[in-house]
Amino acid sequence: MTKHGKVIRYVSQLPIGTKISVRTIANLLEISEGTAYKGIKECSKMGIVTTIPRIGTIRIRKPDYNGEENITYGEIVNIVDGNIAAGKKSIHKTINKMIIGAMTLERIKEYITPNSLIIVGNRERVQELALLNGCGIIITGGSECSNYIKELADTKEMPVICSLYDTFTVAKMINRAMFHNKVKKKILLMKDIMNKEFLYFRNDIQISECVDMIKRNNNKFKNINVIPVVNENMRFLGLVELKDIMDAEPLENIETIMRKNITTLEGKTSVAYANYVIETEVNDFYPVIRGKELIGTVNRQDIIQALKYISKENKDYRNLDSEVLKNFKSELGQKAMHFYGTITPEMLDPLGIASWNSLNMLISSMATFYLNQINITNLFVDNISTYFMKPVQIDTEIEANVSIISSSAAFCEFLGKAFYKVEVSLFDDKKDFIAKSLITIKAIENKL
Repeated sequence: MTKHGKVIRYVSQLPIGTKISVRTIANLLEISEGTAYKGIKECSKMGIVTTIPRIGTIRIRKPDYNGEENITYGEIVNIVDGNIAAGKKSIHKTINKMIIGAMTLERIKEYITPNSLIIVGNRERVQELALLNGCGIIITGGSECSNYIKELADTKEMPVICSLYDTFTVAKMINRAMFHNKVKKKILLMKDIMNKEFLYFRNDIQISECVDMIKRNNNKFKNINVIPVVNENMRFLGLVELKDIMDAEPLENIETIMRKNITTLEGKTSVAYANYVIETEVNDFYPVIRGKELIGTVNRQDIIQALKYISKENKDYRNLDSEVLKNFKSELGQKAMHFYGTITPEMLDPLGIASWNSLNMLISSMATFYLNQINITNLFVDNISTYFMKPVQIDTEIEANVSIISSSAAFCEFLGKAFYKVEVSLFDDKKDFIAKSLITIKAIENKL
C-alpha cells in the first residue's frame, strides 16, 4: 500500500468528529509531513474530512448525494463567517431544518426539534430552550453567550455559533447554501450508477487462473465480455477481452494480452459529462476510477438510461434557464412555438440595454424548452449562431418564434443521437428584428 493509501485508511477509521493534525499523522505513520498533508487533501476530495476556520481539520461523515438535502453545522460556520463558541464536538452533525426565533418563548416551543438550527440574538432563555431540545444555535449581531450557555452546549454536544451578521443576512446566506446543496444532490454521478461488484484480474496471474475465476463466477457475473486488470493496490492498468483469454496459452501472463490506454471515467464525473466523453468512443464498457484506483464499472447503456431517468425526474427542476424564462409566456403551435414577455432589469448590461449574453441565453432556453414540450429530451446545445440587429431597452415587450428547420436522427444512429437545427427569431413591440439565431441541438433518442 502506498503512503497516501495509509493516510486515507487511517483517517477513514477515525471516529466522526475527530480533529486531525498533519504533524500527528506524520508521527503516527512515520511519514513526512508533506506526504501526510497530501493524504489529508486527498481525504478532503473524498469528502471524509473538512477544514473549518479557527477549528481545524476534522473527520466528517461522507455526504450521500442520493439523500435528501442536508448540511452540517461545520459548513454553517463557514457560510456565515462565524466562530464556534461552544459545542465543538457536534459540528459534524447534519441539520434537518432552520428556524428564526422571532416569536415568544411559548410559541417557539412548537417549532424547536432535535438537530435543527435556530437563529437568535441575545435571548438567553430561547438559547437554553433550544439546547435542552437538541437544537443548535446561531447568535447574530455579534452578540456573545454566557458561560452557562457554553457549559450547557458542551454538555448537550450541540453547537453555539456566533456571527457578526444580522438575522436577515444570516438566514439569506444559509438558505442560498441549502439551495446550492440541494442542486448538487440532484446531479447524478458515475459513482451513483456504477456496478460496485465486478470481476477483475490481478496483473500477476496466468491465463489458466483467469479461466478458473471466470468459471467460478459465471453465475454471479453474467454476459461478461470485458474484464479490468489491476495491480495489488487496485490501480487500474487495462482491459482484457474474454475471446482473447480463450485464445491465449494457459501459462501466459494476463498482461501480455491486456489492452492499455483505455478511456476511464472518474467516480465524481456527472452522467451528462460522461455521455459527452464516450460519444466518440466505440467501446461499451468503461472502468470507473477514483484517482487511479478502480472502484466500479459501467457500460454505455447504463449511462443512456441514467440520462433518461434524469430527464424524467427533473421536469420541474428550476435552474438559471427556467429563471430566464419565468417572465415569458408561451403558446405551442403545430410546427412552432411563440413566446412573449418583457426585458427585465436582470438582463441589462452596464449601459442600460439588454446584454447580448442574456439574450443568447434567452434564445437557447427557448429552443430547448420548445423541444422538451414536443417530447424531445436529453438535450445538449452543440452550436449557436446569433445575429443581433438592434439594442433593446428595459421594459420593452418582445416576441419570439421558435421552429425546427431540419433534423437528422439517422446521422449518429449507432450512438442513439439525433441532431436538430432550431431557428429562433426575436422581435420587439414594433415587429422589428432584434435577433435571429440558428441553434444545433443534440438529443439522445428515447427509442433506445
